[in-house]
Amino acid sequence: MTDPVSASDQAVEPAEWVNLPDLAERLEIPVTRVHQLIRDRSLLAVRRDGVLRVPAELVSTPAVRKHLPGVLTLLRDAGYNDEEALRWLYTADESLPGTPAAALAGDRATEVKRRAQALGF
Repeated sequence: MTDPVSASDQAVEPAEWVNLPDLAERLEIPVTRVHQLIRDRSLLAVRRDGVLRVPAELVSTPAVRKHLPGVLTLLRDAGYNDEEALRWLYTADESLPGTPAAALAGDRATEVKRRAQALGF
């Protein structure tokens, strides 16, 4: 029998997803630029129901959350793929409180970056 996982250790799916054409419209940039942001690893996109989507919470109109590209780089340097990075960003952490993704929107973004950097060691 395995130990039960506490609710704080469980990843949650983002509340809202945005497909790439809608995101391009929201950011007022061409959809090709959205694809470039994903290729440059400045934006996280994963397939859901066969469609490439971005968690809406990671985008602050009119731009990507300020610290997101740095956090994504740190997670990739620690060996995380996109799905794993998404899971990390959306796993509740009582010490933040909330999820790292939610913390990126506030004054705890630097702490999220510090924690992502520690994953590489």
